This record gives sequence, C-alpha cells and structure tokens, in this order.
Amino acid sequence: MQVSTHSIFLYILVGLFASCTEAGESKTDKKVFRYNQAEALTSLDPAFARNQANIWATTQLYNGLVELDQELKTGPAIAKSWEVSPDGMAYTFHLRDDVYFHDSEAFPGGKGRRVRAQDFAYSFHRIVDPATASTGAWVFNDKVLADATGAISDTAFLALNDSTFRVYLQAPFIAFLEILTMPYAYVVPREAVMRYGKDFRANPVGTGPFRFNLWDEGNAIVMLRNPSYWKVDAAGKRLPYLDAVQVSFITDKKSEFLTFMQGKLDFLSGIKEGSRDLILNNDGTVQEDFKDKFTVQKVPYLNTEYIGFQLDSAKLKEANPALRDKRVRQALNYAINKKEMIAYFRNNIGIAGHSGMVPPSLPSYNDSLVRGYAYNPGKAIALLQAAGYSAQHPLQMRLSTVQEHKELAEYMQKKWAEVGAQVQIDINQAPAHQETVDNGRAPFFMKSWLGDYPDAENYLALFYSKNFSPAGPNKTHFSNAAFDQLYEQAKLERDVKKRWSLYQQMDQIVVEECPVIVLFYDEVVRLTQPNIVGLEPNPMNTLNLERVRKL
Repeated sequence: MQVSTHSIFLYILVGLFASCTEAGESKTDKKVFRYNQAEALTSLDPAFARNQANIWATTQLYNGLVELDQELKTGPAIAKSWEVSPDGMAYTFHLRDDVYFHDSEAFPGGKGRRVRAQDFAYSFHRIVDPATASTGAWVFNDKVLADATGAISDTAFLALNDSTFRVYLQAPFIAFLEILTMPYAYVVPREAVMRYGKDFRANPVGTGPFRFNLWDEGNAIVMLRNPSYWKVDAAGKRLPYLDAVQVSFITDKKSEFLTFMQGKLDFLSGIKEGSRDLILNNDGTVQEDFKDKFTVQKVPYLNTEYIGFQLDSAKLKEANPALRDKRVRQALNYAINKKEMIAYFRNNIGIAGHSGMVPPSLPSYNDSLVRGYAYNPGKAIALLQAAGYSAQHPLQMRLSTVQEHKELAEYMQKKWAEVGAQVQIDINQAPAHQETVDNGRAPFFMKSWLGDYPDAENYLALFYSKNFSPAGPNKTHFSNAAFDQLYEQAKLERDVKKRWSLYQQMDQIVVEECPVIVLFYDEVVRLTQPNIVGLEPNPMNTLNLERVRKL
C-alpha cells in the first residue's frame, strides 16, 4: 500500500511530540500549522532569502534588528531602540539582553547562547563577503561605508560592546531601516556557519519563534516551537502559540487547492486560474459557497505588473527604432483596456495601472498627482500616426513573456491590433525569460516588481541611470537627468512629506517618458481554514506565524 508524504510527516510529527508529551496529554492536542510551497525552496540560510519560498521559511527561524508591523511601519525586534546621527550617516542600535540562538550542536554543550552585537557585525559582513555569494549583497553595497578600493570597510559594521551595534553609511539613505527588516539582515551565529559550511542552508540556527527540525527536500520541512523564544503577548504568555510548522511542496496548483479543500492545509496564498472561478465571482466577490467554509481575504500586494521597453539597443539582435519613440510607447499604453483585462482574466484581482510605478499600498501613492494612462484607443491611433505608422506601414513588435501570462498577452495583442500595431508573442521558460530581460536582449517584455521593502524608492530605483541591469534593477536602461537629480535628492530628504513629493515628481516623469506600461497593481487572495486565528495579511504578503492560533 502506498503511503502519502502527508501521512509520513504526520507520523513523524506525532513521534516528535510523543517524546515531550506530559503524562495523560493527548498527542492530538499539539497544534501544527501546515502550508504548501509550490515554488522551489533552495535554502534556509537568510543570506539566500531571494524568493518567497525562502523568505517565508526563514521568517519562522530568524529575527533581525528591526521588523515591520501589519501597517508596514518599522519597529523594534532584537534592537529595542536606536538612534540615527544628525547627518544620517550612523545608525546605533541597542540590543535586548534576552535573545538566544536556538540550541544546536554548534555550541558547547548544545545550548544556544545569547545574541551579541558582534553577531550582527559578523552576519552583515558575511552578506557582502564575495565568498558567501549572497543574493542580498546589494542591500549593503553602495550604501554602507566603503574603503578606497570600493570594498565594504572593516569599520562599516561595529560592535561597540555586547549590546551596542553601529552601522556607518557612506551617504545618507532614507530607507535604510526598511532595508534592515529584510531577511538578508537576520542574525546568524558564526559557530553554526563555521560548523556546517555550505550545509548551513539545511542546518539553520536562528533566534526565531520556531527552530529547525528536519528537511526532506522536495517533500516537507518541519519546524518545532522554540520554547525559549524571547517574545511574549500582551498577557505575558510566551510566543509562539503553535507547536509546529509543516511545509509541503506540492507543485501542481490544482493538487494544492484540492489538498486545502480536504483540510490537509491550513492556508493558501494566491489563487491560480483553475481555481479562481470556483472561489470568486466575475466581479471579484467571494462566492456564497466559500463564505462560510473558509476565511477569504483579498488585500493589496506590493507588486506592480508591467511591460518594459528596452531603450538601449546595444544587445538587441534587431534594433527597433519604434522603441525609442515616446509616442509609440504611449500609444501602446493607451491601447490597453486595463480594467476590462483585470475583470475578464483575473476576476477583478488587481487594480488597473492608471498611475505610475508606485503601488497604492505605499503611503506616497497619489493618483491625482501621478496620472497614468486610461483606455483611449483614439489617442493611441493618433500617436501611432504621428510617429509615422499606418495600415500601410504598421508598427511591428515582439513581446516576450512566460506561459503564466499567455492569456493576458493575447488579450493585449488583440487590443494593439485594433489600433494598428502588430505584436507577436514569444513564450519562454521563466529562467530564460529572466536572463534575456536582465541582459538587455528582450526589446519588449512583461515583468513584475515585488517590493523588497515598503518604500517607493524601491520602485523608482528601476529607473535610476546608475542601476542598469544586469547588476541593477533598471531593466529598461531608462536614463533621464531630471529623474536622477530628484532620485538623489529624495535619498537625502528626511522630511517625509517632502520626500513623498519628490517621489511623485519622479513617478510622473516615468509616466510621461513611458519606459514601462503599468498594467496593474496586484492583490493577493488568501484562504485559511476557519480554525486558524491571528493570521493577518499585509501588502508584502509575508508569513509571520508567531501569533497564529489553531483552535
């Protein structure tokens, strides 16, 4: 008889808990939170927390100096307080004295020790060390103090004593605290990294609400409650409430949805095409059958879906002069009925991209000051004609995308044809598509930008001329002197309202020059079983389980 992976891990969990169950206590009293990760999880080392899979798992295992609350405001974590120098160049953090690393064989006697400022100095230097090859080196490179050669200075990260940690910047960077909320800035112990080397990815040692237990790659991960976690709730009860977290790896979205419907998963994030019509009406409201069975939440998501134009022809096989004509870019933008597209193909999940690149879930967003492109086919035709294109001389383009977006691409292809633009669609595998776009070989491409941290600077960095891909996020190679000047000014502006005004001016330049077509600002749909309490969504779609209860 074949036994399912779910059953195997259920037996494992029961066995794990049996060893620590008090006499007379039922094994079934243990609360295990089960979620699925369809995307490949490659590492439990925060130095490689690049994608959602890695981020969600490492969030359960580690902590940083600071963290985001549900409103995306930065608050204390291991650092109980901090000061920023008047010139914005030095950040001094004062650490709690009750935070301990998980018990591990890496420590003498297997007992986790207290976190000290030296651990943060080590962890941050490790991120920028080329030998680590962290995907997160960018969070400190070009921001913290560098030496004459351009390398990160030995004094960029300093432990002044066991409980005082300081970071020196080479220039003020207003969103630096938000950057420190990312998993790349989580603290790790030198002893564990030295003991396990490259295998630290599968032998994580952190300070978080859950401690690592086992990882059967491709099947499941089990994390158990950290009995010594440093956080308590308002009543003084030690967190977390759950006893364990079990992560499964069902790659097929239909199978994942069926597993959730069978009650074998507690939580589901993101509803794909095959299941969307079962849960949502065409107008985006929840169908009656689901209102009572599950908790359904639709919330804004820090993710902007867009189409980019490659403005630098250096690496294009065929240079297309139309790409460098602003009128053409604007015409293709006006030709898309974004509201109709979201209604027909996404059950109204998402907000039409009628402003700039900055999404509505960020406080600097203002669609009355940053006016984008609403559907206007007449204007699209007039702009194409002004640019020299007609029925006798039609605009011809090639759009690069992935299979997941094929329906949307075909819809836009139809709308572009209605205004006289002939666009062919090239469907590529996701890794190949990413590589082609990053290296400037895709003239016209669909992409998305998921915010790394909750500040508009992270979105506007896509258009700063010093951030050209592949080294930086400027995949269109957009260059505009006025934009660059505002960007550099905003990075130094400490007055929030003035900085927002600068962001809005930059975003309006992006709208006018149109290096991208903003399609929509994404939303995320979350489903949870009715016995799950305290799992609050937020625009970054993070998964924080330390205050979740399973009734």
